[in-house]
Amino acid sequence: MDAGLKSKRARLHELLAGLGKTLVAYSGGVDSAYLAWEAREILGAGMLAVIADSPSLARFQLDDAIAFAREQQIPLEIIATSELDRQEYVRNDGSRCFHCKDELFAVMENARQRLNFDSIAYGANQDDQGDFRPGQQAAIQHHVAAPLLDAGLSKDEVRSLAQAAGLRIWNKPASACLSSRVEYGREVTREVLNTIERGEEAIRALGFRQFRVRHHGEIVRIEIAWEELTGALSLEMAAKFSRIFKDLGFKFVTLDLEGFRSGSMNAVIPVEHLSVRS
Repeated sequence: MDAGLKSKRARLHELLAGLGKTLVAYSGGVDSAYLAWEAREILGAGMLAVIADSPSLARFQLDDAIAFAREQQIPLEIIATSELDRQEYVRNDGSRCFHCKDELFAVMENARQRLNFDSIAYGANQDDQGDFRPGQQAAIQHHVAAPLLDAGLSKDEVRSLAQAAGLRIWNKPASACLSSRVEYGREVTREVLNTIERGEEAIRALGFRQFRVRHHGEIVRIEIAWEELTGALSLEMAAKFSRIFKDLGFKFVTLDLEGFRSGSMNAVIPVEHLSVRS
């Protein structure tokens, strides 16, 4: 580990120590998992990881998050969030992530008060500053700490630190809620989320590791990571994709030749959807 990364980790430790008893917003992704692990190292019993169970969290991700917490002896509480009861979330404009995080942090604030904790923290990092991330505004409004970000850590640096610590999640594919797969302007419903989850389970069963199922109504757009894309470019695989997604109700099945890229839905977000509406 180079000196610069050691210095950033030392700064992270300082920030965590200064938070007091802390709830960590935990999804099982690399950033939140590493943050929860470090919080456990620094704060001991003075931390609690909190994962929100809702229809927008794939069961595969929930199960893996619970397993990692158990492996690392990270105390964990599962809470229920109700973002699908918020019309502002369901309408799925550019403010969807704000309302998701607003719901999460409101529920966590109630838990913080109930448990007599001092702070709430989440896993934003430096790279998150370069994309459209309305959820960060919700974190600011709820006074949620971002220790990875404040320590100056990038996504790759978090992965490097997790690898150095021997954590199996260091190279876990990027994950995001199922709602992020739905085109803006299309309502987020339990049925839509279930369809996406079933499609992604089927692609995972085919052996792919990094991918997204993007829901565009009658059209499904499948993104496969560039390094895996050649495995998808065959008539045999095309037939499998077609069968899977037509059985799920799509009329047209497409494979995106640009491959997987995080936040690709943001590239086509309508201008009128960019503001955070209450």
